[in-house]
Amino acid sequence: MRPAAPADAVAAALADVASLGGFFALTVGGPDEGWHPVRHSYADGFADLAGAVAERHGTHEARVGVSIAQLGHAARLWSPVLGCAVLHGIVPDTGGLQRADDAPALRLPRPAGWYAGRLPDAAAAIRDQVMPHLRALAAGLRTKVAPRLLAGNAASALVEAARTLLAARPALRAPLTAVTTALLDAGDLAGTGHVTGPDLAFRRRSCCLYYRAPAGAMCGDCCLAR
Repeated sequence: MRPAAPADAVAAALADVASLGGFFALTVGGPDEGWHPVRHSYADGFADLAGAVAERHGTHEARVGVSIAQLGHAARLWSPVLGCAVLHGIVPDTGGLQRADDAPALRLPRPAGWYAGRLPDAAAAIRDQVMPHLRALAAGLRTKVAPRLLAGNAASALVEAARTLLAARPALRAPLTAVTTALLDAGDLAGTGHVTGPDLAFRRRSCCLYYRAPAGAMCGDCCLAR
């Protein structure tokens, strides 16, 4: 049985990680109005977010909107989970995750989680709080997108979260690099790319398709970039 961390400790860890901003923000508690179980969005193929992304980037290519929306969601999953694990030794439980009705923001109605140091495999525990969400999202997509492209997006989002944490807490380079590498080397992320430098520079083996948007470009970790 996994050793549970106290709810207040999980909430405090998530609040601290959220101070890093951007994708690290994860609402905890508060009113239920305006939120729905994220699994409902998965079943709907993330249609509203993918459509909004496509419109914002001025593209009529549905798979571009889907890919960018999925990449953003992956970042919103990895960032708080990895941050809590590395900075506070707590793996938050994302089982009850919710999504805002009109935005990509995420919420946990109640904080729960486990102490990473008391788990047999902390990296596997981190993976288990993210990848099932991304598999469910992929299963519900109405627009065909290559599975390895989506896995590459997940890997890219993971590494970018790790790079942000490294910039904020450089003293944690060793454990952060170790857990990031372990996550990249196993499961759905295996073979999606490789770390190319000590600051977690990354080169993926697929492309998120952002360059296909009218004002888009190749990302720094893209396999197509020179």
